[in-house]
Amino acid sequence: MTDSRANAPRQRLPRFLLDGVLLLDKPLGLSSNDALIRAKRLLQALKAGHTGTLDPLATGLLPLCFGEATKFSQDLLEADKTYEARVRLGATTTTGDAEGEIVETRPVTCDAAAIRAVLPRFTGPISQVPPMYSALKRDGKPLYEYARAGQTVERAAREVTIHRLEMLDCALPEAPEFTFRVTCSKGTYVRTLAEDIGTALGCGAHLTGLRRTAVGPLDLDGAVTLETLSALDHADRVARLAPVDALLKTLPTVWLDEALARRFGHGQRLRLDGARCPDALRALAEAGDIDVRVYREAGGDPVAQPPRLLGVAKLDTEALLTPHRLLATQ
Repeated sequence: MTDSRANAPRQRLPRFLLDGVLLLDKPLGLSSNDALIRAKRLLQALKAGHTGTLDPLATGLLPLCFGEATKFSQDLLEADKTYEARVRLGATTTTGDAEGEIVETRPVTCDAAAIRAVLPRFTGPISQVPPMYSALKRDGKPLYEYARAGQTVERAAREVTIHRLEMLDCALPEAPEFTFRVTCSKGTYVRTLAEDIGTALGCGAHLTGLRRTAVGPLDLDGAVTLETLSALDHADRVARLAPVDALLKTLPTVWLDEALARRFGHGQRLRLDGARCPDALRALAEAGDIDVRVYREAGGDPVAQPPRLLGVAKLDTEALLTPHRLLATQ
């Protein structure tokens, strides 16, 4: 006799409209997309996206945007990132990291002082040639596909900016390894940076570990692992979402009353007085036209009508507010 339960259709979990940001501490060996799929399933969310890939070899901060937060994910793609990288000296690999095959080995004759002395060369605007093992495309095909086929194609050097670069520790002379922390602009390849430092030291190098600790204004403080998330019930998982404006906390704030908020929500441009945006007006005086985050003020009953983020706008030097990206009306 067969068990009818074995043939029963698998029950699908309900999906919810969730708005917010999950600060995920991505594990080793998992792609960014796989991490997103797992987190989305755990939260039973309808809409989600990540804010830029983190290699399977890398661990650390991967902000995941849900619902209305996805409208602002591009801002994090453009943001500076901070990494802690472990480097092995004396060997170069096909991929620039520990996943590749060793291409060349050379004796390591430098010490910690030599490493500290060479790092300033890589601070500020620098040029990098993207690695062959990268997702950049040539003629519609990722570079790593050419590399896996044994082909090398010409890559133009790209300008990136290294804002800060410091050595954290050094195992020399006991072991040919050191760790550095770097804060860099978007598009920086830390693998390439490690290789270039090894070239400058005369012994070659490759990356053996990488951990992202910050993306723009977000860091690992409050980040959660998939393992921890899976151990929670659904309500506690949802409670781990930071509000949408966690992505916008570096922007000056503008407050609107109910009438102005309604007009703003309809896409109308508004002329403001200084009382609604003192911080923004101070920023205008320093930088010219700026982006601002816009809120509706609390109503007469702040419990029934709490303050609410309306979206992002452009504020010009004439105090004219132009809606840019609006949140859907709740």
